[in-house]
Amino acid sequence: MKIETEHHDGTSDATPGGYEGQRRPGELIFGAVMFLGSLFLVFSAWGIENTFGPNGLSSPRAIPLATTIVMAIAAGVILFKDARLPRVTGETVMKDILPVNVIILAVMLVAYGVALKPIGFLPTSAVFLIIAIKLLARRGWGWTLLVSLGSLILIWIVFRIVFTVLIPAGIVPEAEVIQMFRSLFQGAP
Repeated sequence: MKIETEHHDGTSDATPGGYEGQRRPGELIFGAVMFLGSLFLVFSAWGIENTFGPNGLSSPRAIPLATTIVMAIAAGVILFKDARLPRVTGETVMKDILPVNVIILAVMLVAYGVALKPIGFLPTSAVFLIIAIKLLARRGWGWTLLVSLGSLILIWIVFRIVFTVLIPAGIVPEAEVIQMFRSLFQGAP
């Protein structure tokens, strides 16, 4: 991966607090989402009722309510402080905070989750790994296929054969393939 030297010096900018006295792009929106999410959780926790008596300090909602109130207060304080800071110049959301590769991989993960059960583990994982490795490594097709399919075979052997984890078969006749290998190793006809 090539680091743009005119934009970054190659060091991490994920230090606690980020830039001193400045707000990075997207930080205010993220803070607002966290604050609103915390308020939603406060109201959700408030809805937990005690069917055995009054709602006191020992009721089922006491701990979730206290936790979400602390979350909402902390998110509100951070949002208020961030709103007062000037924005960092020279950075954009798409270039520095949420690059296109991150968006593509997030969409691919959602598609992977949707396709996993109907299509199956092997073809879905193969497509995901090939595209992800090609996109991120930017290497040749031979290397990409070797790494992605080699990794997939290793993962499949470890989880399906060694640990016998049930993996969605989908369109691949996995049970027949496993039985064929077992027959080969056991000397069965």
